[in-house]
Amino acid sequence: MFYDLHMHSCLSPCAEDEMTPNNICNMAMLKELDLIAVTDHNSCRQLPAVDKVASALGLRLLYGAELESSEEVHVLGLFPKLEQTYPLQEWIDAHMPGIPNDESYFGKQEIMNEMDEIIGTEKNLLIVSLSATLEECVDAIHRFGGRAVLAHVLDRANSVTQQLGFIPMDLPYDGLEIKSADQKQRVLDTHPWIHEEDTHWFIDSDAHHLIDISEAVNEMSEAVFEELWGKSL
Repeated sequence: MFYDLHMHSCLSPCAEDEMTPNNICNMAMLKELDLIAVTDHNSCRQLPAVDKVASALGLRLLYGAELESSEEVHVLGLFPKLEQTYPLQEWIDAHMPGIPNDESYFGKQEIMNEMDEIIGTEKNLLIVSLSATLEECVDAIHRFGGRAVLAHVLDRANSVTQQLGFIPMDLPYDGLEIKSADQKQRVLDTHPWIHEEDTHWFIDSDAHHLIDISEAVNEMSEAVFEELWGKSL
């Protein structure tokens, strides 16, 4: 199946206003994707609307968030069921620093319903570090039934390699997000404890604009999906 498991809605202040639940799902359909995940920064609150829209379109959905650890490392939490994100949201709220969002500087943080109507805004800034280490973020994702994918592991300010200098050998992540086969080889060349055949690799868009959502080029087999998330979708 063709997938894109990393994109941001208009709830993320760094995403464009056009990234509404309907626009995201319909663009994914136009691009002939089979499976997507919306992964807003430190929030799952847009997911109920995305779930309704995706269900109506027959688009498969994983439920996600992009957590930022206390080391400023980004990690995707991806869940097979919407209700699994409710305790994650409570955990996120308990670890947020409570910094008010300055909309004029950072951008709007809008929560929408399935009609793309604004039903609320997030008052606290979402693009912040949680008071939880990377290990604690991965543990929370696992505890609530999700899978942890280290986001954009190379060449980004909030990647694990930029913040820590390397991918920890004993960190129990479930996958690594890269941008190309070249990046995969760079990871393997610099991390001899990582083996290509034992690792789940993901190429996602990290879309903040509709046009950036992936085309139907990156594939995942049903076997890999079931290995990670079971047969619930």
